[in-house]
Amino acid sequence: MKVLVIGSGGREHVLAWKLADSPHVDDLYVAPGNPGTDDVATNVPIKDTDIDGLLKFARDKKIDLTVVGPEAPLVLGIVDTFEKAGLKIFGPSAAAARLEGDKAFSKELMQKHAIPTADSRTFSDYLTARQYIAARDVPLVVKATGLAAGKGVIVCDEPSQAIRAAEKIMVDRIFGLAGRQIVVEERLYGQEASILAFIDGQNIYAMEAAQDHKPIGDGDTGLNTGGMGAYSPTPIVTDSLMQQIEEKVFVPVVHAMHRNGTPFKGVLYAGLMLTPAGPKVIEFNCRFGDPEAQCVLTRLKSDLFEVMLATVEGKLDTVTLQWDTRPSVCVVLASGGYPAKYETGKEITGLADAGGLPDTWVFHASTKLQGKKVLTAGGRVLGVTALGDDIADAQKRAYKAIEKIHFDGMYCRKDIASKALGI
Repeated sequence: MKVLVIGSGGREHVLAWKLADSPHVDDLYVAPGNPGTDDVATNVPIKDTDIDGLLKFARDKKIDLTVVGPEAPLVLGIVDTFEKAGLKIFGPSAAAARLEGDKAFSKELMQKHAIPTADSRTFSDYLTARQYIAARDVPLVVKATGLAAGKGVIVCDEPSQAIRAAEKIMVDRIFGLAGRQIVVEERLYGQEASILAFIDGQNIYAMEAAQDHKPIGDGDTGLNTGGMGAYSPTPIVTDSLMQQIEEKVFVPVVHAMHRNGTPFKGVLYAGLMLTPAGPKVIEFNCRFGDPEAQCVLTRLKSDLFEVMLATVEGKLDTVTLQWDTRPSVCVVLASGGYPAKYETGKEITGLADAGGLPDTWVFHASTKLQGKKVLTAGGRVLGVTALGDDIADAQKRAYKAIEKIHFDGMYCRKDIASKALGI
């Protein structure tokens, strides 16, 4: 079988790494890929949003299955285009991808179908939003409704901060067109959990739980990022809690999308806050999380190609997933200054030494080649991932690998997975 993975980040690297392990996959391509994916597949210099170029490549190469990594091409309708051309592709349609691409739509759907989430209001006008916020006297969260690479959320301790956040998003346009509308919602408290599930339109198969770490600083302090690390499984998500999440979150949202005539196929990611009143949805994503994919897929023992093909063909009920019982921890190495201003083009050393450690992988997120040198090319640069006998061992292995890697300004959180250890 010939497989094409679309994207260039750490999520796409681990997807390609896992798909390359399938005995069904003979030829594997990644567009546009990165220096890491080049080790397990053939990189193709086509942007992930160049839908016409990707379609032409898939046709010319007679690709059997295309796997879409990032959200942007999904929202742009790449699945609709490929399916219209008779090509198999893993991911939701543009209409279904609105669950991520339009937070106002997502909020309205959750409220209509009694899916637990924070109380919220949506605004298209800054002055109206300001008036509403000024009348509140509780901590708030302000979100750009469009795609903002996981950074379009500002958590505020008091209304004055929320007013400034709304101004930054709607007036200063710090997130571009993604900030044409905002959602203002109550701030939820508790630990976060990331639950990813394969969905074939009707059938749901939840994966092992993970916990992301969004804020830039240790102890969950500072600005939100695209994710500074994750671990799986999460002790806080018990079997009974997982059943509750499936029944109260995944079942109603999948049924709602099906009844709306926009069935969801692919991976649905529910970002949850585990509040004293029960789990509540912070956001839905319409693809694998990054860095959750790194720690979840390194634990998956089953053939990823088989489950993806079953999802596309509506046969998810024929699949049984097998998991490595050992936990996995992924720590993101970022450029100094991220998620604000940062420099790129810094040489990275120690990659082979780190990746050569037992049960340890270095997934490339934002890197580029200059001759034989690997350079930084973005904010989140690498995802160092390790399996261990327990969470403490996996954490120790990941940070041991990080000691072997260096680039100027390299930064990482030092407490990824410490919540699970009670630290």
